[in-house]
Amino acid sequence: MLKYAMIGGGPGAFVGSVHRNALALNGDAKLVAGCFSRDLEKTRAIGAELGLAEDRLYATPEEMARLEAGDVDFAVIVTSNEAHYPSVKTCLANGIHVMCDKPFTVTSAQAEELVGMARDSELVLAVTYTYAGYPMVRQAREMIERGDLGEIRFVNCEYPQGWLAEMLETTGHTQATWRADPKRSGGVLSLGDVGTHVEYLVPFVTGLNLTRLAARLDTLVEGRLLDDNGTILTEYDTGARGMYWYSQAATGCVNELKLRIYGDKGGLEWFQEDPDHLHYTPIGQPKQTIVRGAPEMLPGAMAYSHTPAGHPEGWLQAFANIYTAFCATIEHGAAPDFPTGEDGLRGVRFIEACVESSRNGTSWIDF
Repeated sequence: MLKYAMIGGGPGAFVGSVHRNALALNGDAKLVAGCFSRDLEKTRAIGAELGLAEDRLYATPEEMARLEAGDVDFAVIVTSNEAHYPSVKTCLANGIHVMCDKPFTVTSAQAEELVGMARDSELVLAVTYTYAGYPMVRQAREMIERGDLGEIRFVNCEYPQGWLAEMLETTGHTQATWRADPKRSGGVLSLGDVGTHVEYLVPFVTGLNLTRLAARLDTLVEGRLLDDNGTILTEYDTGARGMYWYSQAATGCVNELKLRIYGDKGGLEWFQEDPDHLHYTPIGQPKQTIVRGAPEMLPGAMAYSHTPAGHPEGWLQAFANIYTAFCATIEHGAAPDFPTGEDGLRGVRFIEACVESSRNGTSWIDF
């Protein structure tokens, strides 16, 4: 079993426990060290809860990376956005593989530097675009690769949430407070938090490369400093068109990520809140529902499915699938089958292009 350390994921940071549970689910790695908070006492409290040795709990990421180098196999970075870059950098500088939460960094220059460091040091660098771990997302990708949809004409991907439909950042809400703070989030709110998932998912499934975009970033909740809603028109290298919509101010929505892809031979639809079903409509025929775990699943997708059909799999299993592929590359040199640092870099460039477009009247920006 591989050994890992965690930076971030302290009190009130729900995603840290998600990462830890996902890694435990498939037995891929064991947590042995951590710097869970800027406050050493909070780190020690979390470490005690997790059963870690006190001498492997650290005041700073730099201290942890220096003293754990050569023992831990990788580090998991689950801090607020502004701390991603220095945390990843210190781990790479000490020869430690890294899995980082998204958005990868605040600027594309930072992301380029980290990708270069990982490449030069032959280290594995990954970003947790979790939805690539769903079996039916893999099914959609395989069906498109074998030509079931023909030439793709249009892609629609949307990710609305409603948890920020009110000004939670003024109430002491931990998750809202740092996300809505320009100094900690990197200058965007919902675009970085959920919009980057949309950006990653579309090319991962379709194979299309984004060439141009026109974005309008909105702040729907009065008094908020950053975006909580956005609409983006897209064009791709094949001539296909698309439209993205993300929001965290969509009142009543929970986590309604939806992907729709339409080609000249058929269409596909996948909804994250119903993850075990992929809807396929061949042209001129009735809609079909492909069920996760059923015999019609393609081999690559089936490899990501763990329970029999009708026994639901969800977000935590998708996280675990990403980590299993990541650990396989570290341990056995397997070809990367997970979101890489390069994907994280593209996500940051996407953020920058959307901000530029919106500031310039939703002008078209080459990507």
